[in-house]
Amino acid sequence: MTLRTEIMTSVQQLGYRVTVGDVATQAGLELNVAQQELLALASDSGGHLQVAESGEIIYLFSPNFKKILRNKYWQLYFKEIWKKIWNALFYLLRISFGVIIIASVVLMMITIAMIIVAISSSSQKDKDSQESRGLGYENNFIFFPNFSNLFLIFYPDYNYYFHRYKSYQSSEINRQESDLNFLEAIFSFLFGEGNPNNNLEECRWREIGAVIRTNQGAIIAQQVSPYLDNITQYNEDSEDYMLPILTRFNGYPRVSSQGEIIYYFPRLQVTAQLHKKHSVTSYLKENLYCFSRASSRQIMLATGLGILNFILALVLGYLIKDPEFINQMTGLVSFVNSIYWILLVYSIGFLVIPLIRYFVVQWRNDIIKSRNMIRQKRAENLLQPSENLQQKIKYACEFAAEKLITEADISYTTEKDILEQ
Repeated sequence: MTLRTEIMTSVQQLGYRVTVGDVATQAGLELNVAQQELLALASDSGGHLQVAESGEIIYLFSPNFKKILRNKYWQLYFKEIWKKIWNALFYLLRISFGVIIIASVVLMMITIAMIIVAISSSSQKDKDSQESRGLGYENNFIFFPNFSNLFLIFYPDYNYYFHRYKSYQSSEINRQESDLNFLEAIFSFLFGEGNPNNNLEECRWREIGAVIRTNQGAIIAQQVSPYLDNITQYNEDSEDYMLPILTRFNGYPRVSSQGEIIYYFPRLQVTAQLHKKHSVTSYLKENLYCFSRASSRQIMLATGLGILNFILALVLGYLIKDPEFINQMTGLVSFVNSIYWILLVYSIGFLVIPLIRYFVVQWRNDIIKSRNMIRQKRAENLLQPSENLQQKIKYACEFAAEKLITEADISYTTEKDILEQ
């Protein structure tokens, strides 16, 4: 059994008593698909059919139909369990990149310290040997940077201490907050938050369905044009872009005596309940890509950590360039030497990936802004319609209707025995 999640969600949102048109517009699905899915859902969850005297069918579901399905089909049960497991695994994946960068910094710091100590011990032995022979000795100064501030990120209130060390930040940046912890912020800094418009087509069809419902099942092409992208200079006058909408919602074109074309959708004019006035956006507005949900402070700290990691990789590479000396050392130093190129590549990628992604985000957002402006312009044209548009809208109103199926209109229902009815 495979049931669409959006069908079950729509049934819940619509109060468990729906028509095909109700669900199709709520979920943005094709009417035929919505009808097949509703039949399957009613059959599997013990739903009922109500038939009006006009022949319209109402689908009636129990408020606990999801529980019935969960008990009946193990696929739904394990799907919910897998969803919880996946959320936990994805969270571990998100924080793993932060753990890796911190582990990389700590590992290289310890390794560098061990190598420097070994070099110092070797130098001290040479010094003692030279002094025993009465030779002069010139002091060598070895600088080892203080990385103690790095460990402030492990402190529960590291933002407070970071503010103390970075007091030069502007008050505007300091006011920016994030709902992410630092480890999650590193993942967001590296890879962003994904496509903000991954459900764009669903939103598009929901909005188009809402426009049709708001206009009581009769519209003109210009009323849905602010939600479409397939309009070109070649099909704008012929209105060929309306064909997918007619197919999806079983609509019909009608031509007036003046040659004006309107479109009406009889099956979307039938409803099982009195709907509240749905607020429809004036045009389909795509969301812009967000570089990161991390706050400015977290981004600066992640960048600083990446730079520190890269510098440590360079320092470590300089210290291990003498293979004879490194081969004399065992344990941690030998292990780090074997994975040095992995550490170096990771340190470079940690800085390069966000940099490349920044320019890609700007490029994508410019394209999205352009599409939004085109749709917005079409919506603005409807605010001051021409005389021709006004005539078309007036003609469409002649086909506008809304048929509410109440309990009084029901002539047969599967809830009761046929003899009783």
